[in-house]
Amino acid sequence: MAASELYTKFARVWIPDPEEVWKSAELLKDYKPGDKVLLLRLEDGKDLEYRLDPKTKELPHLRNPDILVGENDLTALSYLHEPAVLHNLRVRFIDSKLIYTYCGIVLVAINPYEQLPIYGEDIINAYSGQNMGDMDPHIFAVAEEAYKQMARDERNQSIIVSGESGAGKTVSAKYAMRYFATVSGSASEANVEEKVLASNPIMESIGNAKTTRNDNSSRFGKYIEIGFDKRYRIIGANMRTYLLEKSRVVFQAEEERNYHIFYQLCASAKLPEFKMLRLGDANNFHYTMQGGSPVIEGIDDAKEMTQTRQACTLLGISESYQMGIFRILAGILHLGNVGFTSRDSDSCTIPPKHEPLSTFCDLMGVDCEEMCHWLCHRKLATATETYIKPISKLQATNARDALAKHIYAKLFNWIVDHVNQALHSAVKQHSFIGVLDIYGFETFEINSFEQFCINYANEKLQQQFNMHVFKLEQEEYMKEQIPWTLIDFYDNQPCINLIESKLGILDLLDEECKMPKGTDDTWAQKLYNTHLNKCALFEKPRLSNKAFIIQHFADKVEYQCEGFLEKNKDTVFEEQIKVLKSSKFKMLPELFQDDEKATSPTSATSSGRTPLTRTPIKPTKGRPGQTAKEHKKTVGHQFRNSLHLLMETLNATTPHYVRCIKPNDFKFPFTFDEKRAVQQLRACGVLETIRISAAGFPSRWTYQEFFSRYRVLMKQKDVLSDRKQTCKNVLEKLILDKDKYQFGKTKIFFRAGQVAYLEKLRADKLRAACIRIQKTIRGWLLRRKYLRMRKAAVTVQRYVRGHQARCYAKFLRRTKAATTIQKYWRMFAVRRRYKIQRAATIVLQSYLRGYLARNRYRKILREHKAVIIQKWVRGWMARTYYKRSMHAIIYLQCCFRRMMAKRELKKLKIEARSVERYKKLHIGMENKIMQLQRKVDEQNKDYKCLMEKLTNLEGIYNSETEKLRSDLERLQLSEEEAKIATGRVLSLQEEIAKLRKDLEQTQSEKKSIEERADRYKQETEQLVSNLKEENTLLKQEKEALNHLIVEQAKEMTETMEKKLVEETKQLELDLNDERLRYQNLLNEFSRLEERYDDLKEEMTLMVNVPKPGHKRTDSTHSSNESEYTFSSEIAETEDIPSRTEEPSEKKVPLDMSLFLKLQKRVTELEQEKQVMQDELDRKEEQMLRSKAKEEEKPQIRGAELEYESLKRQELESENKKLKNELNELRKALSEKSAPEVTAPGAPAYRVLMEQLTSVSEELDVRKEEVLILRSQLVSQKEAIQPKDDKNTMTDSTILLEDVQKMKDKGEIAQAYIGLKETNRSPALDCHELNEDGELWLVYEGLKQANRLLESQLQSQKRSHENEAEALRGEIQSLKEENNRQQQLLAQNLQLPPEARIEASLQHEITRLTNENLYFEELYADDPKKYQSYRISLYKRMIDLMEQLEKQDKTVRKLKKQLKVFAKKIGELEERHTFYSYSCGSRLRDTHEMLDYGGWPQP
Repeated sequence: MAASELYTKFARVWIPDPEEVWKSAELLKDYKPGDKVLLLRLEDGKDLEYRLDPKTKELPHLRNPDILVGENDLTALSYLHEPAVLHNLRVRFIDSKLIYTYCGIVLVAINPYEQLPIYGEDIINAYSGQNMGDMDPHIFAVAEEAYKQMARDERNQSIIVSGESGAGKTVSAKYAMRYFATVSGSASEANVEEKVLASNPIMESIGNAKTTRNDNSSRFGKYIEIGFDKRYRIIGANMRTYLLEKSRVVFQAEEERNYHIFYQLCASAKLPEFKMLRLGDANNFHYTMQGGSPVIEGIDDAKEMTQTRQACTLLGISESYQMGIFRILAGILHLGNVGFTSRDSDSCTIPPKHEPLSTFCDLMGVDCEEMCHWLCHRKLATATETYIKPISKLQATNARDALAKHIYAKLFNWIVDHVNQALHSAVKQHSFIGVLDIYGFETFEINSFEQFCINYANEKLQQQFNMHVFKLEQEEYMKEQIPWTLIDFYDNQPCINLIESKLGILDLLDEECKMPKGTDDTWAQKLYNTHLNKCALFEKPRLSNKAFIIQHFADKVEYQCEGFLEKNKDTVFEEQIKVLKSSKFKMLPELFQDDEKATSPTSATSSGRTPLTRTPIKPTKGRPGQTAKEHKKTVGHQFRNSLHLLMETLNATTPHYVRCIKPNDFKFPFTFDEKRAVQQLRACGVLETIRISAAGFPSRWTYQEFFSRYRVLMKQKDVLSDRKQTCKNVLEKLILDKDKYQFGKTKIFFRAGQVAYLEKLRADKLRAACIRIQKTIRGWLLRRKYLRMRKAAVTVQRYVRGHQARCYAKFLRRTKAATTIQKYWRMFAVRRRYKIQRAATIVLQSYLRGYLARNRYRKILREHKAVIIQKWVRGWMARTYYKRSMHAIIYLQCCFRRMMAKRELKKLKIEARSVERYKKLHIGMENKIMQLQRKVDEQNKDYKCLMEKLTNLEGIYNSETEKLRSDLERLQLSEEEAKIATGRVLSLQEEIAKLRKDLEQTQSEKKSIEERADRYKQETEQLVSNLKEENTLLKQEKEALNHLIVEQAKEMTETMEKKLVEETKQLELDLNDERLRYQNLLNEFSRLEERYDDLKEEMTLMVNVPKPGHKRTDSTHSSNESEYTFSSEIAETEDIPSRTEEPSEKKVPLDMSLFLKLQKRVTELEQEKQVMQDELDRKEEQMLRSKAKEEEKPQIRGAELEYESLKRQELESENKKLKNELNELRKALSEKSAPEVTAPGAPAYRVLMEQLTSVSEELDVRKEEVLILRSQLVSQKEAIQPKDDKNTMTDSTILLEDVQKMKDKGEIAQAYIGLKETNRSPALDCHELNEDGELWLVYEGLKQANRLLESQLQSQKRSHENEAEALRGEIQSLKEENNRQQQLLAQNLQLPPEARIEASLQHEITRLTNENLYFEELYADDPKKYQSYRISLYKRMIDLMEQLEKQDKTVRKLKKQLKVFAKKIGELEERHTFYSYSCGSRLRDTHEMLDYGGWPQP
C-alpha cells in the first residue's frame, strides 16, 4: 500500500506551527498525486489550505490512532516522527502526570518541579526482580536492569544521567543510588548502604548552589562507583569529582547564592558550639551577599545543617574534625570582609586592628602581622637576590580572593578523600555500578572558563552516547550480516577537535599561560588567527574583540575571554600558603600536604585509588631553587586528562542512559513548553534512537541460548543435531511474520516485543504442564478424602433422618391443636373490637356535624355586614376626589393667566426704552471685551500646560501600577512555592520517622546476629579440638609409614641409578639433533630470502602488463566514507558477478571478521613471544645461580633442555605452516585473478594487499624470534657440554652474546627494523600511493583509530601492571623456595642411596609440620579465621583449575579458527600477484607506518 493512499478524507495529520511547534489537523478532501494544496481543518474548527513544498513535495506527518497515544515506549508508536514523540510525551506528562517514558534503551525523564509519591520502599520492592518492560517506566527500572546485567553478564555497569541544568539529573542519580542501597543491602554489619546515601547531603552542602535556573544546581561533577561482592551486595563506594566551580566562592551573579554550607553556618550561628566562629547573618559577609538572595523559599538552612552534621557523624567524621571544617569555612567568610586602603597607585595597606583579619587569623591559628604583611606584599625571586614588592589595592583584592578559592578547593578535596575512606571496604570488589552525575549544558548571558569546561565535558559525553547507540548498533548488524540501511547522524568530533586537538583552544590557552606577558586579548587574537574562517564551528562576534562563539551540539555559545588565563593558571602566592602551613591549627596544614596523605578522622585505611581530579605530579630534576609552582599543570590540562579517564571508564562498562528534560524555564509544576522540549529532544539524540530502534532489532540471542531457553516450546521431532536449523524451524512456526526476526551468523535478532511474546508462550506452556500435574495429584487426594467422608456421611445421615422424622410427626400434632384454639379465640376478639368501634364512630359524627353548621352561619353573617360598610366608604371617597380636582383646576387657571400678563408687561417696557441711552451705557464695553479675550487666551495656555502635566502623571502612574502588578504576581508565585516547600518538609519529617523505625529494627537484628556469632564461636572451638585429635592419629600413621619407606628405599635406589644412565645418553642424542636442526633452519632462511628476491623481480617484470577492466574510483566517495562504510562497499562488490571470460567462476566473499580475528591472532602471538622471553630470562638466572653445580647434576639440566626443544619444535612447525600457506597463496593469485576486484582503486584490493603484507611481515618477525630463541637454547646447552666441544659452536655463541646485550625489548625491535630497512627500497611519498590518494586517507583514519585504542590499552596496561606486581612478589617467594629445594636436593644426592629417600621424606615431614604449627599459632586466638583461611585456599585452588580449563578450551578454539582463516586468506590472495612491484612496496611502507603506530585492537 503506497504512503499517499493513507491521506484520505478525515485522516489526521501534523503541520508545523511557530508557537506550538506542531498542530493537529484533519483532511477535508482525499489527496491525489499532483495536488499542490491540502484542505485541512484545525482542532478549533478553523479551515486552512496547506501548501506543499514544490521541490520536496513532502506530505505532512500522519497522526497515530488514539489507542496508541500515551505508550510507555516511544518505539511502540506506529508513526515515529518528531510530532508523534512530542505529543506522546506531552500527553503522559500533562494528562497522565507520568514523568518517565522509554525510548528504546534510553529513559526520558521530565522534571515535574513537584514532589511525587513514587519513590517509596513499596515502589522499590515492586520493581525489584522485574524485567525492564514489565512495569511502567521508572528510574528504578533502569537501576534494576543495571543490577541484573551486572549479576548475569559479570560486567561492570554505569548509569549516565545527562540533560540541561535544572532538568533533574542530581535527583535521578540520588534515587538510583537509593535503589541499589535498598535492594542489594550490605555485605557487613557496617551498613554501607546508609553511608553511601549519607554522602549525598554532605556533597550537596559543599558542592551545590542556587543559580538562576536551579535552586540546587551541582557546581561540580561526580562519578560514584558502588562496589559489590560476589554475592552482589554493597561493600563500599568510591567517588570521583570533576572541576569544582571555585569562582563561586568569591563572586555570585544576581539572584544566585554561594555554596549552601556558608548559609547553613550563618543560620546556625546562635548555637553554643558555633559562638567561637563569630558568625552572623549572611548579609554581613561579602562572599554571601553579592547575589542579593540569601534565602531560598521553602528551605530551612538550620535544619539542613543538622542533616549535614548527622551525615558526617554517620560517615565516621568525628566532632573535632567537623568543628575544624566549620572553623575553616568561617575563616573564609571573614577573609572576604578584609578590606584594603590605597597608599598610592602601587601599594596598599590594611587598617590597624582590622577585626575581620584578626578573626580570620585567630580561626586559622596564624600570625596576624605576618598574614597582614603578605596580603599586601609579594616576593619576587631573581637569579641572585629576592625582592619584596608591595602590590596595589586591586592586586591585593585578587590575591585575597585567590587564597579563599584555594583554601575552599583544598577543603573540598579533603572532604571527598575522607568520604571515600569511610566508604572503602577491605573486602575484594567483584564488580561495580557507576552513577555519573555531571553538570549539564549551560548558556548564560556571560559565559566564562567554567561554562567552557562544562560544555566541553558534555560534548564528550554526547559523543560517547552516539558511539554506543548509533555506531555500535550498526556495526553489530553488519558484523552479523543482517540486512540494514545505514543512517547518518550528527557527529560532534569536529567540535571536540576544535577544543582539545593540537593548536586547539585548550592548547593555545596553555601556551598563552606559559608566556611571561600573556593576556586574554593576545590569546583571543591567536584564536582568531588560528581558527577564524578555517573552522565552521568557530565564529567571532561582530561587536567584540574579546569573545568567541562555538557551535556546540545543543546551541551556539558566546564565551567572554576575560579571566580565562587567570582561571586556567589558578595561581596563589606561595608566601601566603607558607603562612597557612605554619598554622597551630593541626587540621589546616593537612589540607596543603601534597606528597603525604592527611590523617584520617575515620581511622580507615586508604582506598588505594587516585581521584581523577588530582593527578599526581612527578618531581623533575632541576636546579635547587626551582619551585613546584613552575611544574604545576593548568586547570584545563588536568580537566582534559580526568575527562579522558572518565571516558575510558565508561567505555569499559555497559552504559545505561537517562535523558532528563526541562519542561519550562519558570519552574512551574506540570507545565510543558513545546519549544524547549523539542530543542532538548533534538540535541540529546532521542529522535535518532527512536529511528534506529524502530528500524532495527533490539533483542538478540545466540542460537545455544535460544535453544536452552525455549526448548520447552519444541517437540521431540523438531530437535535436530544442528542447533541453528532447529531454531529456524521453531521460529517459523511460532512467529509467522518473518520480518519480526532475522538470523545472523551467531545470533538471532528480534524486533521489539517479540521476546516478550516468546516468554509469554513459554510461561503458558510451563503453566499448563504445572496445572496438569497439580490436577492429577489433587484429584487423587480429593477422591480418597471423598470416599472416607461419604462413608461417614451415610452413617450420620441414617441416624439424623430417623430423629428428624420423629420430631416432624410431633410437630404436626401440636400444629393442628394450636390452629383450632387460635380460630375460636380470634373470632371472639374481632367481634368485641367491632362493637366498640361502631359506638365511638356514631358519637364523633354527631359532634362534627353540629360544629360545621355553626361555622357556616357565622360566615354568612360576616359577609352581610361587610357589604354595608363598603357602600358608605366608597361614597365618601368619591366626594373627596371631586373636591380635590376642582381646587387644582382653579389654581392652574390662575397661574396661566398671571404668566400671560407678565409677558405683555415686558413687551411694553422694551418699547419704552430709547436707543441713545443704550449708546451711553455701552461706551467702555469694547475695551472690557478685549481684556476678557486676552484673559481667555491665557487661560487656554494654562489649560494646555496642565493637560500635558496630567498626561505625564498618568504615564508615570501606569508604569508604577505595572511594576506593582509584577511584584504582586511574583509575591503570589513565591507564596505558592512556600506552600509547596511546607508540604515537602512534612514529607521529609515522615521519612525521618520511618528511618527511625528502621534503625530500631536494625538494632534488634544486630542483637540476634551477635547471639548467632557466639554460638558459632563455640562450635568452631569444638571443631578445633576434634582436629587436634585427628592430628595425633595422623602422627601415628606417619611413624608406620616411615618403617615401610625404609624397606622400599633399597629397591628404589637401584632403579634410579639405571634411569640416570639412560637419560644422560638420551640427552646427548637430543643435543646432536638440535644442532642439525639449527643448520637446516639457517639454510631454509637463506632459501626464503632468495625466493623473496625472485618474487620481486617477477612483479617488476609484470609492471608493463595491460590491466583490462580497470576503472577509476570516485575519490570524493572514498575519502568521505568511514571505516564502517568502507566495509559495506566490500560487501556490495561481493554481490556483483565477475566479468571474466569464464562465467562459471564466482568471487569468493570477503569476511571483515576474518581481518579482525587475524589482528587478534597477531596480538596473541606477541603475547606468547613475551611469555617465552620471560621464561628464557628466568632460565638464564637459574643457570647463573647453579653454574657451579651443573657438572654434578646433568640430568636436571637435561629435563629443562628437553622442554626448550619442545617449544622450539612448535615454533618451527608454525613457521613451516605459514611459509607453505604463503607460497600457496602466491601461486593461487597468479592463476586466478578478477580485474574488477583487483583494480588498484578497488576496496577489496586494498584490504587483500594489506592482509598479504601483514602476513608476510608477521612471518619475518616469527623467523627472527625463532633465531633468537634457538641461539639462547644453544648457549644453555653449551654451558653443560665439556670444554672441548665449545669450539664447534662459535657462531651460535657470538649470536647469543649479541642478543644478550639487547636486554630491552625495544632494542630488539629496533634491530629487527634496521635489518628490514637494509633490504627495503627507497621511501616514496605516501600521498601518491594511487591516483586519488585514497590509501593515504584510509591510513589517516586507521591511525586515529589506533590512537583511541592505544589510550584504552594504556588503561588496561596499568591495571595489569598492578596485578603483575602482586604476582611478582609471589614468584620471588617461590623462587626462594625453589632454590632452597635445589640445595637440599644437591645435599641428598651426595648422600648414599639408602639415606637419600629417608632424608627427603624427613625434610618434607618437617616442612609440613612447621606450616601447621605456624598457622595454628597464627590463628590460635581466632579459630574462625583459621577455618576461613582454609576455605579460601580451597576456593582459590578450584578457581585456578577452572581458569586453566577455560584457557585450554580457548587455545584449542583459536587454533581451529586460525586454520580456517589461513585457508580463506589463501583463496583471497590467489588473485593479486600480477600487480607491480612499486604498488606492493608502497603498500608495505604504509603498513610499516601502521605497525609503528600500533595494530588496532578488534
